[in-house]
Amino acid sequence: MFCLGREGPSLRIQTNGGILKMPKQDIIVIKIGTGVLTREDGTLDGASLARLVNAVADLPDHSQRVVLVSSGAVGAGIPALGLKEYPDDVPTRQAAAAVGQTRLMHAYENLFRSFDVSVAQLLLTAADLEIEDHRWRVCDLLERLVAEPGIVPVINENDSVAVEELSVGDNDMLSARVAALLGARLLVLLTSVDGLFPPDSSAIVREVCSVEEVMSYAEKEKGRFAIGGMSSKLKAVKFAVEEGVETVIANGRRPDRLTEIVAGDGVATRFRVGA
Repeated sequence: MFCLGREGPSLRIQTNGGILKMPKQDIIVIKIGTGVLTREDGTLDGASLARLVNAVADLPDHSQRVVLVSSGAVGAGIPALGLKEYPDDVPTRQAAAAVGQTRLMHAYENLFRSFDVSVAQLLLTAADLEIEDHRWRVCDLLERLVAEPGIVPVINENDSVAVEELSVGDNDMLSARVAALLGARLLVLLTSVDGLFPPDSSAIVREVCSVEEVMSYAEKEKGRFAIGGMSSKLKAVKFAVEEGVETVIANGRRPDRLTEIVAGDGVATRFRVGA
């Protein structure tokens, strides 16, 4: 039996034999957007998901731990409800999330199993991150999961029960808040483009000195099955960087770049702490 506590910069595990102190893991939070995981008709893109799982499993530094924040539940459930576009009404959106979440996790479970990795599902609402007691329970749970080799937590907002007052907003902000809560080294926001583009330019911004100065670069358009867009990503970036978490916006359709990005290089837009 064990219980968890917090003691400075280490994770403390209470066992029958005493207290074992472990260094905090090198935690990386990766948010996977709906546009990366679904096709144009909203169905789950199994090939894209498989490439992402392979890239995560192939990250070379085994001392680091990965937490996934995955969109795609509503989009994955849309075909089951016979819809042709993202639903506007809350009950239909929640119904799509309820159907799609099971499909999404089943896909993650099957893909990670080939790497001898198990997945752990966490569905969160705003209350889980805003109420202090709830927040630390989530933190303790995640710390326990990332301390265990061979387990990847997969987090999503609990869209099936979340209403406006319980909603985090979108998974960009959810991933930023989770990264800040865990003191992650890096937050990677995977989207369907290579990074942040200036107006009227085809070259991405590789490094940003001030998030405020690039807020106007955000595109107003978003995918049919997505909640956020570049604007929501920049708001999440601002939150994460201010909390001390270096953040990257990168192309989730090119997971072969993930190793370089985690190592501090690669094709992406990087927002450094203190910039």
